[in-house]
Amino acid sequence: MGSVSLADYVSLDPTAGLWERVFTVAPLVLIGTLDLGGEVDLAPKHMVAPMGWGPYFGFVCTPRHGTYRNVEREGTFTVSYLRPDQIVLSSLTAAPRCEDDSKPIVAALDTFPAANGRDVFVAGGYFYLECRTERMIDGFEGNSLVVGEITAAYADEAALRISDGDDQEAVERSPLLAYLAPGRWSEIRASHSFPFPVGFER
Repeated sequence: MGSVSLADYVSLDPTAGLWERVFTVAPLVLIGTLDLGGEVDLAPKHMVAPMGWGPYFGFVCTPRHGTYRNVEREGTFTVSYLRPDQIVLSSLTAAPRCEDDSKPIVAALDTFPAANGRDVFVAGGYFYLECRTERMIDGFEGNSLVVGEITAAYADEAALRISDGDDQEAVERSPLLAYLAPGRWSEIRASHSFPFPVGFER
């Protein structure tokens, strides 16, 4: 055993704003759904991740939000991975709704239709997913995990990894937007190969 112990660290209360105490790195995406009247709704989310190595994607939401109710009702949603120069755009989609429950910023965004003919993506991104609702798991202190099966995926050619290419060049061609929770963001232009041990298998 080394000389380091838990006494060298600050003890944090897991039930009192734990995720506000340190910065963590996450993607920032826009989840696209249709509201009860058939209008497009877009919401930024950073608690997102692939659900394993297969065609599944999940994000955290709350039943209090329209996004949750839209996914539950309509059974589909889209995911738009935005670029660093779209950070203000993504922020504006989090603006509160007007008194008539409208969200004017959404109508001002440049969108294009998904292959299913119903949902939309936000133009200018580098990676897009169409999802069919697979399951919704409630009970995380007012939050829920929404999981979708990916039915279609699209990427900007500049963002694609090339089998005989340099992965760093792919990052330089198409920089990544990272959300540093809580409340900051960063542009990723540099990366390094991970030092996997010999014989490592996923």
